[in-house]
Amino acid sequence: METLDTVPDEDFLRLDHQICFSLHAATRAFNGVYREALKELGLTYPQYLVMLVLWEHGELPVKGIGERLRLDSGTLSPLLKRLEAAGHVERRRSPEDERSVTVRLTADGTALREKALAVPRRIAAATGLEVAEIVDLRERLDALAARLDAVDPDDLGSCATGA
Repeated sequence: METLDTVPDEDFLRLDHQICFSLHAATRAFNGVYREALKELGLTYPQYLVMLVLWEHGELPVKGIGERLRLDSGTLSPLLKRLEAAGHVERRRSPEDERSVTVRLTADGTALREKALAVPRRIAAATGLEVAEIVDLRERLDALAARLDAVDPDDLGSCATGA
């Protein structure tokens, strides 16, 4: 069985041995499938993610949406502006704290949920995986993300060997 200590250094630099590249390629493939599946809803994949959070949790502060989606406000704000321009959400400043903006669904955004119900099944079918395999893969990816989030950048050290 190979371990980190037994794999030759040159093998680590092969593109086809990079887990990050496999995840990147799978993400690009998913984005293409989602692009087609979401076309009739008039949503991009990132907009769909925002709508999923709002359909599940209702009105939320922008910060709460960002935390759930792992997006910063600089990335999230343009998404919310486009969703608001499309009539799916409303943004409001909190009367208690002017710095805080909450987002809620409009009637149109709520109604869009019904049209979106078929999307997850279409995506699941496109993977060719059984439901148990999808659940297992998602759990393993969530665990991987948690482990990577817990990495102390100082523990990675520097790969630079010179000045």
